[in-house]
This record gives sequence, C-alpha cells and structure tokens, in this order.
Amino acid sequence: MIYNFDSPPSRYGTDCLKFDFAAERGRPADILPLWVADMDFPSPREVLDAIHRCAEHGIFGYTDPKSDYFEILATWFSPRFGYESRPEWVDITPGVVVALALAVQAYTKPGDAVLIQSPVYYPFREVIVDNDRQIIANSLVLEGGVYQIDFDDFKKKIIQHSIKLFLLCSPHNPTGRVWTREELLRMGELCAKHGVTIVSDEIHCDFAWSHPHTIFPTLSHELAERTVLCTSPAKTFNLAGLQVSNIMIQNEALRAKFKKQVDAMGYSQLNSAGLAATKAAYAYGGEWLTQLRNYLTSNLNFMRNNLRENVPQIRLIEPQGTYLAWLDFRGLGLSESEMADLIINKAGLWLDRGTMFGPEGEGFQRMNFACPRSTLEKALYRLKSAISGL
Repeated sequence: MIYNFDSPPSRYGTDCLKFDFAAERGRPADILPLWVADMDFPSPREVLDAIHRCAEHGIFGYTDPKSDYFEILATWFSPRFGYESRPEWVDITPGVVVALALAVQAYTKPGDAVLIQSPVYYPFREVIVDNDRQIIANSLVLEGGVYQIDFDDFKKKIIQHSIKLFLLCSPHNPTGRVWTREELLRMGELCAKHGVTIVSDEIHCDFAWSHPHTIFPTLSHELAERTVLCTSPAKTFNLAGLQVSNIMIQNEALRAKFKKQVDAMGYSQLNSAGLAATKAAYAYGGEWLTQLRNYLTSNLNFMRNNLRENVPQIRLIEPQGTYLAWLDFRGLGLSESEMADLIINKAGLWLDRGTMFGPEGEGFQRMNFACPRSTLEKALYRLKSAISGL
C-alpha cells in the first residue's frame, strides 16, 4: 500500500491541541502551528481498522493485555534494536511523562536532586519540581553544530549533589542528538559507579537518521539492572491521544517500587482502543513507518536547503533523530521578546520557544517538521518574509 502524506485530513475542529487552542493559548486565530510533537498524518490503515473493529463491537469495558500483546512488543524491539523484552518486565502507563513522574516518586524523596541534560523536553523539569525535588542540570555543550555531553560536569554533579536518579532523553528532544553507544556506555558506567538509577525516555527511538539508536538496557546486564526503559507507540504511529506507554524494568526491586506508585495513582486497566491500536501498530505498521521515514527525510532535506538559501541567519542544528528541528535564531541578534514578536506576529508561526527547555535554549526555537510539505513550505516562506522585513 502506498501512503499519501501530502494530503492528510484537516485537524481543525477536532479539539486538537496543536490546531484548536490558539485563542486559549494567547495566539492569533490564523497562526500556523508547528509546535506540539505529534504528526499531522493519519495512523497506518491497519491501526484504523483495529480501532474501527473495537468501535463496532460497541462495548468499552475493562481491558487488559494478554500474551500476544507482549509477543508483539518483543517482535518490534528485538529485530530493530536487539532488545529482548519479557512480559513480566512491562508495566503500562497512560504516557511516558506519567512514567517519569512515577519514577521520580518511586526512586527519590522530597528534597532529593534529580539529574537532567538541558536543554531538554520541558516535562522533565516539571515532574521534578512538581514532586518537590531539585533539578540538577548537566548542560549540553554545542560544539561545531553538534551537542556534546560534558562528562566531567556529569560526574561532578552526581557526586556533588548525591544524585540517585538520572532522567535520560534518548534520542534527545529538542536537540535531536542520537547518542552513540560509547556516549551511553560512559554515562552508564558513571551512574553504576555512583549508585544512580537511570530512567531512559526512548519514545523517539524509531526516528534515528544519521546512525542507529541504541536501547540503553542493551549496553550491559549491569546497566539493564538499573534502568527504567520508557517506550511508546505514540510518536512512531501518532497515537499520543490513546495514551499507551510500555515501561520495561528488568530489575525486580525497581519494578516493584515503580508498580507501587502506579497502584497508588489508582491506575490499572488500560484504554481499550489504545490496546487494539498498539497491537496493530507494532504488528503491521512497519511498511507505513518506512514510507513515513522517507517522507520525513525529504522534509528535513527541504528545510535544510531552504534555510541555507533563503534565511542563512537561522542555523539548523542538524537532527540526528526525531522529527523536531532545533533552530538557532541567535544570528538575528534579537532579544527573546523581539524574537517572539517576529515569529508569532510577523511570521504568523507557532513554534516552541527555546527557553521552555531550559535557560540553555535561549535564542532557539523548536519546529515540528512532521507535517505535509505544503505546510512546511508555507511556514518557511512566512519566516523568510518576516525576516526580510527586519
């Protein structure tokens, strides 16, 4: 089957966060949204068929996964990443952010310090602060257009602040870094040496462009034993609204602590449509994903060339993974308020401002390129026109 990513249905009028909440979020009604990290494309046909069958049955009672669910998970992660999951390792949550919050509650106490690598997806900060823990940032360093890890600072922060929990974003959002096996191993060894538990958010694992993604627990048995692996079909198959994430924890003691927090939250049976969609996506979505990746690669190439030719003042931080472009606007010499005025009012674009991801994001914007080419063309044209008027 050939999928058409150029002409998706309109998302307006569907209570869509990206498109239908401009006024509520203080944006002009005609703004072009490229902010929320979901895609503007329908999910695979097999997923839609599975949801239709669920709807036609007409009963939406309590639902739990049976053995085939876990077999399907294994057949997705094993050949692609060499990760062999087991059914007893899997706990299902309504989302990866929920899992991050539960992990903070499970493995730290109020007042404890939690390590992140900033600039990073803003809920990392929120789940720490909202649970009365301290944020400790190992700031990433931009060198030669690529974000690098300051390992000396990483080690220093762990020791100085008695870190017991590290929230890893891999692939990294918003910088687009796909960490190498060597980088992950070096971080893991430091964590193991100092007794740090790793929560690895790998929700973007199926979008690695420049080199393969490494699932963190595959590094070694020792590191697998101290890792909480967070996965979800949400980004890969555009299923975020169905709220299914598969959290894989090999270590029995870590799993018990996590499960206790899930139980304390009062969550048990998962969304019945989400269950059906997840099974269909992982079982039959491979060809759709291949075509989608090709389309996104083409979009990325178009964006790179367009910016270079038309708006050279804006620097694309080359994404090694994800469908999120991290754009460096510092060449324009604008203040944060001036940049907001340029993007929102003059260009009519809704992007995510860099400071949402931490102070290291000042002067940057995050832009989602998982959209039809026509949308991307319109956005870049608006940006060019706005900048030419400066």
